[in-house]
This record gives sequence, structure tokens and C-alpha cells, in this order.
Amino acid sequence: MPPCAPLPAAIALSKSDELALSGAWTAYCLGDVERLAASLPAPGQAGGSVTAAGIEQLDSVGAWVLAGLLARRQAAGAGGEIDGLRPEFGKVLDRARQRLALLAGQPPVPAVVRPTMLAEVGGRTLAALAQATALLAFVGQTASILAGSLRQPARFRGRAILFNIRRAGFDALPIVGLLSFLLGVVVAYQGADQLRQYGANIFVADLVGLSMLREFAPLITAIIVAGRSGSAYAAQIGTMAVTEEIDAMRTLGIIPEELLVLPKLLALLLVLPLLTVFADLLGVLGGMLMAHARLDVGFAEFAERFVKAVSVTAYLVGIGKAPVFAAIIVIIGCFQGFRTAGGADSVGRQTTRSVVQSIFLVIVADALFSVAFSALDL
Repeated sequence: MPPCAPLPAAIALSKSDELALSGAWTAYCLGDVERLAASLPAPGQAGGSVTAAGIEQLDSVGAWVLAGLLARRQAAGAGGEIDGLRPEFGKVLDRARQRLALLAGQPPVPAVVRPTMLAEVGGRTLAALAQATALLAFVGQTASILAGSLRQPARFRGRAILFNIRRAGFDALPIVGLLSFLLGVVVAYQGADQLRQYGANIFVADLVGLSMLREFAPLITAIIVAGRSGSAYAAQIGTMAVTEEIDAMRTLGIIPEELLVLPKLLALLLVLPLLTVFADLLGVLGGMLMAHARLDVGFAEFAERFVKAVSVTAYLVGIGKAPVFAAIIVIIGCFQGFRTAGGADSVGRQTTRSVVQSIFLVIVADALFSVAFSALDL
């Protein structure tokens, strides 16, 4: 810190409430003067004078402290005048007093109050309700556009539908097949020890067949597609929203939902049941191989028991879930994409939300299907 020349800032208070200011009133030399000035007692009825003949240096910081001192004395009933201040210092002090007066006329800045836990819960609940309402409106709008397109089939975009069939269906075959095969292996492996204890090795076909066809195959396929294609839908539409392509479509009279949502919806409604059938085949194949390796159940024996244990109803139950899962994935992915606003951070955030919400709603729908099928004895 540079040395204070000639002397540091100082305040002397006489018995008659007179203030004598001296020294260098600068940023480096103020020291404790600001605290001392704020703690001075209120002037008496006589008011007392302020003498600044001893001030040798004054900058904007010192002028601000001095202006505050004079403002407090004036608010207490004493005069706001100062004697003996050099003319060049007076100009700096005048600017500081004008700025202080402007700030005094402004409303106080409200303090930041952290909401209580109850307020946070209420706020999040309202936000969730608002999002649910917006989602319901989006579903209704999409259904209305779909109904209009069904009345005018020429409005369907065949090339876009075929493109989405390839991207969401054919390109997803390797990952869906691999995970379904491994899931079938895991189911048979976990059940092998228990079945061997009771000499019921052949019933591994029942375990693998019913679990894969009714539950695991449609569910794992939907989860894979939600993470793979649902996130792509949200990212694509979100990027278009950020770059204002969605607004440009509306300006040109193009309905964005008809161009961006319907081809994805129709493609996935067709593709997901086919992917589920593919997952059924690979899952049963994995279980068959594991049953042969761990339980010495031959392929012919497994196939014979499989046909007896698994009915057509069980197969159709799994296939029937797929279109519902497909609609959930497309609607959630596109909905979150249209809600993107801001920049790249918003695109990533909405993409994450689309995946999480799609998987959550798919599992909820699967649970509701299980309850309904149990009630219907299917």
C-alpha cells in the first residue's frame, strides 16, 4: 500500500460539536475514518460546524465518505455545510453529494429471501401441474392434426415416415437384439438353480417364455428406444426451436407438429411392435441356449414345452403394449423439444427430461397394463 502523504485522514470532535477534518481523504489513507464517521454521535441543537481546511488530498472515495457524513448530520437537524474546503475539492464533493441524493430517492433493493421448504414444494407442484396441462394440450393438438391428416391422406409425408422407420427401427436392431438376448440369458441363468433343486428343469421354458413375451421384451425395447430415439427427437426439435426454425415454419404457414411430430409418431407406431417381436425371438433364443448349458434341456424339448406354456394371448399382450409405449415416447420427446427456449443448455436440459419422463411413463403404463390384465384374467 502506498504511503499516505502528508497524513492519514482524521476527524476531531470538539466539546461544542465542531468537527475538524484533516489529512489525506483518499482510498489508501482513509483507514478507520469511514467507521468513525458513521459512529459519531448526533449533533446537538447548536449543530456545530464542519471545518475541512486541514484536508490536503481528496479523491472520489474520500468524497463519498465525506458526503455520507454531511448527509447524516443534515438528517439529524444540523447543517450540511462545510467550511474551508478547497475549491477543487468542492467540485468532487458536489458530484458525490448529487449521486448520494439520487440513490436516496430510489426505492430500496428488496432483500433476497430464500423460500421455505413448503414454498418450494408448492412452487414445484404448480410447475408440474402447468407442465401436465401443457402436455395434455399438446396431445390434443397432435390428435387433432392426425385426424385432419387421416381425412386428407395426401398430407402424410411418406419420405419422412420412411426415414424415421429406418432411423428408429432398422438402425436399432443391433442394440435391441443384443440386450434382449442377454436378458433372456440372465432370466434363464437366475432361474436355473432354483428349478434344478426341484427337478423342474423343463419349466425354464415357461419362465423365459412368459417373462420375455409378456413383460421384458416390450419393456426393454421401449426403454432402449426412449433413450435412443426419444432423446434424438427432443434434441432435434429443441435445436430447431433455438435457431428459430420453428418460428420460421409458422411464418410460412407450415404447421410444425404436422411436419415434425406426425412422421415420427406413425413410424414408431409401426416400428416398435416389430422391434418387440425381434426382441421376443432373441430373448427366447438366449434363454434356450442358457437352458441347454445349465439345465441340459435340449432345444427340441425347450421348443415343445415353450409352445405348450406360452399361449397366443400372452404373445399378443406383449405386442399390444408396444403402440402405447411408442406414442408415449414420441409425444414426450417432441413435447420437451418444443418447450426448449434459450440456448444449448436448454437443449440438453429438455433432452434429459424427455428421456427421464419417457422411461418413467413407460414403466407406469406397463404397471397399469399389468393391473388391467390381471383384472381381466389375461
